Amino acid sequence: MEKGKGVMGSCRRWAVDFSDNSTAPSSRDIPDPPGFTRASVDQDDSAVSRQKKDAESNWKAQKAWEVAQSPFKNLLMMGFMMWMAGSTVHLFSIGITFSALWQPISALQGVGKVFEPYKDNKVDLLGPKLLFIALNLGGLALGVWKLNTLGLLPTHASDWVSSLPPAQEVEYSGGGVPL
Repeated sequence: MEKGKGVMGSCRRWAVDFSDNSTAPSSRDIPDPPGFTRASVDQDDSAVSRQKKDAESNWKAQKAWEVAQSPFKNLLMMGFMMWMAGSTVHLFSIGITFSALWQPISALQGVGKVFEPYKDNKVDLLGPKLLFIALNLGGLALGVWKLNTLGLLPTHASDWVSSLPPAQEVEYSGGGVPL
């Protein structure tokens, strides 16, 4: 026997033919056993699919809340970085401060895109969106506070001296020879 000839021959000893060429009745023609109805199987499938949809909507709601709380971590990190930068005006403190201002502004512009994957009829996104917006507004307030701490906000009267009109003379005094 040559190598490979016995396996590749036309008459296979252990081959199984799955094509149904017989005239025997198929399994569809056999009646269901007593107590079994196909409708109950379909109902079980719909209950399973309903449970899967509920589980998916619960997962989406949970993930939406996680995304909504994510700016809190950024708030803590940015607060620590601002504290480490100090209260003197130099390049590092200004960079950190403007980063603290830019991140919440860009996050607030993309609220819709952030929560787009979690959009569903069964998931209420109003609460997570409001929390996300509130935390980002808190981050923006932190950045504005740091600007004030650095003295870069015009909050004193001396900051506006150039736009004030000259003061009125209340009295006039003169001395010397009368004319």
